[in-house]
Amino acid sequence: MKDRITAMFIAFFLGSFGGQYFYLGKTGRGIACLLLFWTFIPSVIGLYHTIIFLMMSDEDFNNEYNLGMRPASGYNHTPGSSVSDELAKLFMLKENGAITEQEYNARKARLLAQ
Repeated sequence: MKDRITAMFIAFFLGSFGGQYFYLGKTGRGIACLLLFWTFIPSVIGLYHTIIFLMMSDEDFNNEYNLGMRPASGYNHTPGSSVSDELAKLFMLKENGAITEQEYNARKARLLAQ
């Protein structure tokens, strides 16, 4: 689970080197910032992301960077989506290492019980 506040501080302090991209799993963009840090363009981008993360709601951040996961309540079932879509999202989170096998099984059982 990525945290919005952590991403904001990383963007503020390490945005010149693309730190926010590495934190959010966008390694290619992070490497581009590392290669271009001397141009100060990544610094401007880091400041921009700091402001965006500050203004963004937790729900919007989670939908964009955590595949709709909510840290407090577990799994965020998207209204109108099928159970198979939700299971696919859970599987991707497990494969990407965002959740453990135990979390995956617990959330899958909760989703199937609905």
